[in-house]
Amino acid sequence: MRAIWKGAVSFGLVSVPVKLYAATESKDISFRQVHAKDGGRIKYQRVCSIDGEEVAYADIAKGYETEDGEMVILTDDDMTQLPASSSREISVEKFVPSEQIDPMLFEKSYYLEPEKTGAKPYALLRQALEDADRMALVTVSLRNRMSLAVLRVRDDVIVLQTMMWPDEIRQADFGSVDTAEAKPAEVKMAKMLVETLAGDFEPDEYEDDYRQAVEDLVKTKIEGGEVKAAPKERKSGGEVVDLLAALQRSVEAAKSARGEASDDAEQPPAKKTASKSAAKKSASKSTAKKTAQKSGRKTASKSAAKKSTRKAS
Repeated sequence: MRAIWKGAVSFGLVSVPVKLYAATESKDISFRQVHAKDGGRIKYQRVCSIDGEEVAYADIAKGYETEDGEMVILTDDDMTQLPASSSREISVEKFVPSEQIDPMLFEKSYYLEPEKTGAKPYALLRQALEDADRMALVTVSLRNRMSLAVLRVRDDVIVLQTMMWPDEIRQADFGSVDTAEAKPAEVKMAKMLVETLAGDFEPDEYEDDYRQAVEDLVKTKIEGGEVKAAPKERKSGGEVVDLLAALQRSVEAAKSARGEASDDAEQPPAKKTASKSAAKKSASKSTAKKTAQKSGRKTASKSAAKKSTRKAS
């Protein structure tokens, strides 16, 4: 495991240097959106909803939308003026009974490991929490934002669980649960069912069937050869283009648009054939040139002979 945060737990005059580790990880199956034809990944562009133009990251700012739909743009300078905390202290505010903390408030869980110099005060805090059967209500700064959290003991390790702020818990604002009323016989039968299904929670008895089914399905497809090689993504610029092939495709597309059949004979010839053809053309031109030169000489000789005869007469 790799520590994601270092600091100290502070309660009274006691300070416990600790490291923070993520205690949970998501193993949910995630899929990528791809083109069904060739498996290419689908990309999304950052497009402005007003002018329809793509926006670079450098031109993207934070916006706060008001209740009436207006947008307030916050610059980087504005954000630096907001209160932020970079404290490396987990400050214990009070020790509260465990039953007073609604589990709905819990958010993320982290393990606390003591530094070598903090082993003894760490053990002291752990023992105090266990003996009092209480949780330590603390404040901690994570990712430059102050959070509310609790410390509790799990398997001899102190666990920090961040919490949502009380005003982030929504009220169950619907009245249908108040209108239903169960009959005494129904309540009695429900209690019997509860007793029949009563038992202890054994985490190892449960597993994610959906995730396992997806992994088995993927494995079956791989073994059956139903795999598409990840295609190389085309770059938007700087790519060398085969001009001749592009022109040929353009000609074929134009013919197709006019309803004309594509003629295979018009495909670009092979290199050797092209070389021979070029050589033949070159030879033909050379022969034609020599013929023209001989013809020109003969004509010039005849013309000179005529001129000479006229002078003699």
